[in-house]
Amino acid sequence: MPPPASLVALDRAHLLAGTQVLLDDVSVGVSDGDRIGVVGRNGGGKSSLLGVVVGTRTLDGGRIVRTGGVTMGMLGQTDELDPAATVAEVVLGDLAEHEWAGEPRVREILAGLLGGTDASALGGWDRQVGPMSGGERRRLALAALLVQDPDLLVLDEPTNHLDVEGVAWLAAYLSARRPRQGNALLVVTHDRWFLDAVSTRTWEVEDGEVHVYDGGYAAYVLARVERQRVAQVTEERRANLARKELAWLRRGAPARTAKPRFRIDAANALIEGEPDPRDTVELVRFATTRLGKDVLDLLDATLRVGDRTLLDRVTWRIGPGDRYGVVGVNGAGKTTLLRALQGLHPLATGKLRTGKTVRIAVLTQELRELDRLTGRTVLDAITEVRSFTVIGGKEVSASSLAQRLGFSGGRQQSRVGDLSGGERRRLQFVRLLMDEPNVLMLDEPTNDLDIDTLTSMEDVLDGWAGTLLVVSHDRYLLERMTDRQVALLGDGTLRDLPGGVEQYLELRRGMRDRDEPAGRAAPASGVASGGAASGGGAPGGGAGYSPAEVREARKTLARVERALDRIHAEEAVLHDAMAAASTDPQRLSELTGTLARLTEQEESLEMEWLEASEAAQG
Repeated sequence: MPPPASLVALDRAHLLAGTQVLLDDVSVGVSDGDRIGVVGRNGGGKSSLLGVVVGTRTLDGGRIVRTGGVTMGMLGQTDELDPAATVAEVVLGDLAEHEWAGEPRVREILAGLLGGTDASALGGWDRQVGPMSGGERRRLALAALLVQDPDLLVLDEPTNHLDVEGVAWLAAYLSARRPRQGNALLVVTHDRWFLDAVSTRTWEVEDGEVHVYDGGYAAYVLARVERQRVAQVTEERRANLARKELAWLRRGAPARTAKPRFRIDAANALIEGEPDPRDTVELVRFATTRLGKDVLDLLDATLRVGDRTLLDRVTWRIGPGDRYGVVGVNGAGKTTLLRALQGLHPLATGKLRTGKTVRIAVLTQELRELDRLTGRTVLDAITEVRSFTVIGGKEVSASSLAQRLGFSGGRQQSRVGDLSGGERRRLQFVRLLMDEPNVLMLDEPTNDLDIDTLTSMEDVLDGWAGTLLVVSHDRYLLERMTDRQVALLGDGTLRDLPGGVEQYLELRRGMRDRDEPAGRAAPASGVASGGAASGGGAPGGGAGYSPAEVREARKTLARVERALDRIHAEEAVLHDAMAAASTDPQRLSELTGTLARLTEQEESLEMEWLEASEAAQG
């Protein structure tokens, strides 16, 4: 089979931003069928790289080759929509109604991003762009680009302003619906779940270089750790040789040396025996010591905003050490719920009970609280709160915590007024932790943060003993940082989600299919809703399986379990092969790609097992 055709290729590309080198002798390319996720630190050159690909940035050296006839379209981080234009003019352009209405692909885009062929989610086809919110304009620009359907689709942070459902729809469309011969995708995002769902390759922009990996985020993390390990082994070898050379020179005579032997471990061996990210039992014990048994209780609470009822007679007991993620569509009232738990938004009925020792801190979406500190250094802004705190049972200095969250020694002396948006967000988080709260609320914490910073934030919170509430559209972060998730479904309930975000998406799909609000669900432990309760399983599940369906489900379980055993055996063989090939980058890349494909099969089988297990129980 001939290799995929190249659409765009950079040859020894060099790009500067002032004195900073963004690209240093970089040679990479986008080929037919590629779906490439671009990751790296904020300010490292990801957006500039996209600009070079589409031609909005000019190289300072090297060259770029674009295949003739290839069409390109880019979604930037800021839109340039005409405020006077209507929704129809932006999305459909000159297309006649019979042209787009008869095209299934266009109808799918309109349904996924605009609420249907009447653009109901944006207020109809005749609505003007000018008064729209940033999130609405983002959906509009994205829908317009997908309708145009260029050969090379370039997206810079496309998940910004999209809710969990929107992100899931976009991932499904880009990975399953859009691919065809002659097209490709290049996307910058900090949404790790989205990267894993969409990408077949990953580019890491770091210190002027672009490292290329096969697979999505999970495969990238594995391969990056292996690359770092190999680099460390190489550096240790060089250091050992230098020491031996120095010893020989000091002795003044040749010395026999044996060739050093290094044990090459597979990437999975690096995490063998690694404990769970959090010692939940120990953290709850610490949290109970700090908080007591009572933290925050909503008792038979009704919460309203204007004429809308967000909660209708809901009881929610939040205990010491609980870690909840809150999901819901935009406008469902997630931020208002956090404000109600702080006592800042009054309840229509019911009661909020707050423990006597509770100290709440909130990471809001506003950065204005740092305005008064613009003339001070980062370290001064942190030590103003406290110089030392305790995380993971150990005393941590302000400087050490700042270092863990991306403020190097030199950057700690920078003025707050000179910080980027992402750095100000990090500083805001460090100051919150230094204040030693025992209840922490994070409202959309991923805004302006790159993947490395998010990973560092999660690592710090793994050792933080307290109660955590997180509102986010970032599925990966929710499931990594919290132990349980709850959903605001817009029907007055607060639904516990034992099945996580995937269960929430199933509930929303069921609501859309029925075209009516979901019925009240039986609450799980810790969450209760007033009113009559119906079956509490997944939508449409539970009662009514025939004996034949139960038997078939049990056969499916047996088949899937055999297939999973086979995949696990193949994964073990692959890991051994990766260990043997760790010094052969090309072979390691091939094996990593095979492992990524096996992982996809494993995830699909696990989902099939979960669906069958419900029916198998009758």
